[in-house]
Amino acid sequence: MAEAENKGELKKLLIECYSDEKYQELVDKFEALFNPNKYSLKYEIEYGERKPHGTAHSAPSFSNIKPQQLSLEFLIDGTGVTTGKKEKVAEKIREFLKKVYEYDGSIHRNRYLRIVWGELIFDCILKSANITYTLFEPSGKPLRAKINAEFEGFVNDELREKRENKQSPDVTHIRIVEGGQRLDSLTNSIYRTPDYYIDVAKINGLVSFRKLKEGQELIFPPLMDEVKDGSQ
Repeated sequence: MAEAENKGELKKLLIECYSDEKYQELVDKFEALFNPNKYSLKYEIEYGERKPHGTAHSAPSFSNIKPQQLSLEFLIDGTGVTTGKKEKVAEKIREFLKKVYEYDGSIHRNRYLRIVWGELIFDCILKSANITYTLFEPSGKPLRAKINAEFEGFVNDELREKRENKQSPDVTHIRIVEGGQRLDSLTNSIYRTPDYYIDVAKINGLVSFRKLKEGQELIFPPLMDEVKDGSQ
């Protein structure tokens, strides 16, 4: 019964504010007054142009995967009609800007953010915030506002490298030989050509490149350095 009640419990969208890019130092939080009716995630790939000689049209070539973009709308209502509690709109706006937007002198930049709501857990930084005031007292004091915010996904360098797991021929690779593996096939998997297997054999001091020992550690240096130079 308690489990069923927990599933139906109302959880407010929360923006956690961190002072470090590894999300270990939580320094503040911002809780939304109302949960959004929707949010949108944008996934984008950037392409360069690769124009073969003698052709009129360019062929797209992969450049990079851009950070995800999250769009959210926050409603701030100071009338008390919905909740029975009259919020001070201007103060809530200032709270949002101080915690999520403003420059933090202790880290010399704005804060790292983690948005948590239901199944959404999004590490990011604020990209932009557009505030629209929609209702006012006769004195001009705002009674209702909307914050349309754009957040850009953020992954620290260490985690990004682990996720990308780059297989570029321009970085050093280390492989542990498994049973039945051949040097030419290993070379082909890394450099996308088996042509450099003799150079790799020399670098690793292999007497025979046909018979590899299971469990043996092999070094495959960057293609543009030792391997390329050794093949010339």
